[in-house]
Amino acid sequence: MKPTLTIDMEGFRDLDVALGDLGSKVTARGVGRRALTKAAQPIADDYIDRLQPHVLTGALRDSSGVGTKLTRRQAVLARKSERKSFAEVYVGSGGLPQAHLQEFGTEDTPPRPSLRTAWEHGWRAALDALGQLLWDEIKKTVARAERRALKRLAKMGR
Repeated sequence: MKPTLTIDMEGFRDLDVALGDLGSKVTARGVGRRALTKAAQPIADDYIDRLQPHVLTGALRDSSGVGTKLTRRQAVLARKSERKSFAEVYVGSGGLPQAHLQEFGTEDTPPRPSLRTAWEHGWRAALDALGQLLWDEIKKTVARAERRALKRLAKMGR
């Protein structure tokens, strides 16, 4: 079984209710992804700063960041996982083998844990920022929906 981290934070139940009030799961998932991406960006930046540049191409550094896409193999493993999340974003390198080799090392090369170190340094700040980012995204989404509704009413009144 994979190790899990359970954190109880105040205000997240209210956020869950507010996300449910947005009207559709698709909208709520989009709000969650945007907020998670913004919260995870400092971890990705720290990871990129800690990476040892690949000598020949710099491909490892160039493929690193925050996103919602996985490689085919990673997607299969994610589908098989026990926990299903409402919205997910991933931090790390694209599906390059040198990312794994750098993080964990080989028999000839010592490990240089860039991602683990960036995660350990940034996860608390990301979690603290996530609540405010979610509220901001919810407010923006509600404002957009109101503008669209007003625009539709204006068109109907013509």
